[in-house]
Amino acid sequence: MSDQRRGQNICDRTFAFAVRIVKLCRYLNKQPDIDKVLIKQLSRSGASIGANVEEAQAGQSDLDFISKYAIALKEARETTYWLRLLVAAECVQADRVNNLIREASEIMRILAAIIISAKRRQK
Repeated sequence: MSDQRRGQNICDRTFAFAVRIVKLCRYLNKQPDIDKVLIKQLSRSGASIGANVEEAQAGQSDLDFISKYAIALKEARETTYWLRLLVAAECVQADRVNNLIREASEIMRILAAIIISAKRRQK
C-alpha cells in the first residue's frame, strides 16, 4: 500500500473509490454494447460502500455501527463481482479495472478489520 493511501481514512478512501466507480460507469455508458443494468448495478454497489461507511460514523449503537460496516463490506464484495463480470464478459479491458479491483480488495480487508475490532470492543 502506498504511503499516501496508508494515511487516508476509510471515509475518504471509500468516497474516492466511489468517484472512480462513477467515472468508470460514465465511460461504460458511452460504450454501445454494454447492458445498462450491469452499469447500474456497479454504480449502486460501488457508491453504497462509502455511503454505509458514512452512516456508520453516526451509528446509534455499537451494533448499528457494526451493521453498517458489514453492509459496506457486502457492497464491496458485490462491486468486485460486477467488475470481474464486466472483464469476463469482455465489456471492459482488465487493465482498465484491475486497480479498482485491487482497491476494493484492500477496502474489504480494512472494513473486515474494523468490524472485528468493533466486535472485540463489545465484549
